[in-house]
Amino acid sequence: MKAYERGEVAHDQIIFAPAPSDTELAGAILTVDLKLLQDNWKKLADECAPAECAATVKGDAYGLGIEPCVRALWAAGCRSFFVALPAEGESVRRVLDEATVYVLDGLFSGQAAYYEEHGLTPCLNSLQEIEEWAKHCSAQQRRLSAALHIDTGINRLGLSPADVEKLGETPALLAPFKLALILSHLACGDDPNAEMNAMQRKRFDALRALLPSAPASLANSPGSFLGAAFACDMIRPGVALYGGNPFAARPNPMSPVVRLYAPVLQVRDVAAGSSVGYGATWQAKRDSKIAVVGIGYRDGYLRSLSYPASDGPAQVMIGGHYCPVVGRVSMDMITVDITDVPPEFIRRGAMAEIMGDNVTVDELARWAGTIPYEILTGLGSRYTRLYSSLHPK
Repeated sequence: MKAYERGEVAHDQIIFAPAPSDTELAGAILTVDLKLLQDNWKKLADECAPAECAATVKGDAYGLGIEPCVRALWAAGCRSFFVALPAEGESVRRVLDEATVYVLDGLFSGQAAYYEEHGLTPCLNSLQEIEEWAKHCSAQQRRLSAALHIDTGINRLGLSPADVEKLGETPALLAPFKLALILSHLACGDDPNAEMNAMQRKRFDALRALLPSAPASLANSPGSFLGAAFACDMIRPGVALYGGNPFAARPNPMSPVVRLYAPVLQVRDVAAGSSVGYGATWQAKRDSKIAVVGIGYRDGYLRSLSYPASDGPAQVMIGGHYCPVVGRVSMDMITVDITDVPPEFIRRGAMAEIMGDNVTVDELARWAGTIPYEILTGLGSRYTRLYSSLHPK
């Protein structure tokens, strides 16, 4: 694996330098391929054209690092970014002066001045938020931007149909600010055949017709592939940008952005009938060789990946060979069966592929009984993180 250090990413280019030797002191190493991140964004932009392709970078860009990711996305042509929290919006603003930054969690009570100071556009989710933002704009004598979030059936954040009807009847409530976007969120977009998709789209079209004209956004990652009726004026993909499969039961059309490697700490001989790990949950059926690998649930390798896992066992790859996880996942280590791996590939210090081209984030999610969103956003803080435009060798 050819490693590259945390590179500064300019708006028009990506610059890297050889990694320092201290990466050899790392436990697990996580690489983020910013070129493939850009490729995924361009694929989605082509898919939805002529609609705008924004980028959802909440959760520290789904665990990959918000600052390098937004720089790379800006260099690829992305101009609008969605975060969950105002503090995340400030992180984007620190590195991108001109981007439009939407805050999905809305206007936090009493914090309108913070949004104005950092140039953040709140996605207003209630009449109370609308009233507070309008009052702030009037007091500052500035028509600041805001988006309106309509709930069309997912029943989380958002204006109810009754709220939208009230806004349609009293347009003065919206007059003090600029309406930059009207958005909603699909509940079943990962299932292209779900009847709820069409129901939400029709409801969205009907409700936004009651409001002043403004660009519209309905599609998340899976919605981006549902056609022009769902693309509206803007899509806002998230997990698909980072290589996760936007569909529940279709091949993944996106490129893997994240690769995760962890070192073999020790190789052990285990006699037939002996157990491995906490609780003695796995016993060797034959004389076996076990590799102890330096990654655990503290690093985001979920405990649910313990043997036998869901639809498992979970696998890692060492020397081009798949090796099943045996025993329980510990805080700092896992154990894998390497009995059938040729000995020339097994040594202390060898790197096991935990996630990448051969062990995908979608497979990890399936074995863990979860979704790729949780795998990516749960990536730990102890990794050496390397940002590279090259595939690791």
